[in-house]
Amino acid sequence: MRYLIPLAAAAIMLSGCSKKEAATAAPEEEELPLVETDVVAVREIPLSETYTANIEAENLNNIAPATPNRIRRILVDVGDPVRRGQTLVELDAANIDQLKIQLDQIERDYNRAAELLRIGSGTQMAVEQAKAQLDAARTQYQNARENTILTSPVSGVVTARNYDPGDMSGNLPILSVGQISPAVKAVINVTENDLTLVRRGMEAMVKFDAFPDEAFHGTVTRISPAIDPATRTFATEVTISNPKGEIKPGLFAYVTLDFGSRNNVVVPDRAVVKQTGSGNKFVYVYKGGKVSFNLVELGRRLDSGYEIISGVADGDSVVITGQSRLADGVSVTLKK
Repeated sequence: MRYLIPLAAAAIMLSGCSKKEAATAAPEEEELPLVETDVVAVREIPLSETYTANIEAENLNNIAPATPNRIRRILVDVGDPVRRGQTLVELDAANIDQLKIQLDQIERDYNRAAELLRIGSGTQMAVEQAKAQLDAARTQYQNARENTILTSPVSGVVTARNYDPGDMSGNLPILSVGQISPAVKAVINVTENDLTLVRRGMEAMVKFDAFPDEAFHGTVTRISPAIDPATRTFATEVTISNPKGEIKPGLFAYVTLDFGSRNNVVVPDRAVVKQTGSGNKFVYVYKGGKVSFNLVELGRRLDSGYEIISGVADGDSVVITGQSRLADGVSVTLKK
């Protein structure tokens, strides 16, 4: 029993020394976020923009009779080239022969009245009445003929066909003919941001998947004065030279407009941080061992970066890795 008392005293002394050492030990330093930075600079930024569109005929003519009629023959189909004055459609001509017989009879009556007046056996009134009947008969016959034989008013290509032989023509045109030479057109949708840069007469470069090794010349010919509320864009018409007629309606086109260039800071795309819950974009800028959380206005998207309109200055060091542990004013360690 006498041995237990000294052992307990020794244990108490050792416990006291351990607590004292723990209390006097220096706390470990918290590890700072490790980041990588890149120095940004002002660059010349090309302002060209490429739009997509489908090719349309420069002028589109709908081929239809003046009044509904039975279709007897359709002589062309979609994609066929046609020339001006070419017969495209033949309609039912059941009454055309009767009208021609009537016209011939009225013309003979007019000639007889004119001859009687010449020899003094007729009257001027009879001649005038016969002439009026002849003019009316000619108009009726011509209208009927135009309602029977439909021709193309232009040289171009058939872009649509809505009926087959035997059908009765209705509200739709029987055919549509598009004029594709010397030019066709593409309608592109220009954003609000680019609208101030577009002007009539501006040149455009047009390329097609169908002609991968060729570039075609185009010109801006019309800019819509009103915005499309659905797309928030302005319809802009680009006329494309097509003297050989090789560019066909319906082809998919890439239309590039050159707006010149401007100088602005460019940051790597890895530096741009999107704020959760908003559309705001930020960039962490490093200076003096700390980072600042800078709100930025982005311009154009480049190959591997963004144009910065505001928020970052020329020569700033921006953080490109390690943003997940950062906040405004946080001290950091640079990755070596």
